[in-house]
Amino acid sequence: MESNQTLLASGFEDAIIGLDTTSPVFRVIYDKQIMADILQQRDGMNEEDAWEYLQYNVFGAYVGEGTPIYGYQGDHERVLELMSQL
Repeated sequence: MESNQTLLASGFEDAIIGLDTTSPVFRVIYDKQIMADILQQRDGMNEEDAWEYLQYNVFGAYVGEGTPIYGYQGDHERVLELMSQL
């Protein structure tokens, strides 16, 4: 696998919320909350285990320029809510 290709997080297609096209290698954007929900529903994980799995195995992994982006979707109110938690 080349580091200059767009990559997907396998099994999380329903969490895709966009595509970053600002660089030559596009990056898929995933919603973190939807990914955690998928693990809970699909794999029977509890919420804490789902977040721990994602933090350890997914969010911190860098596999080249096409590494996906993980964030949160939402309107203005949701963005302000998330920012207040920082």
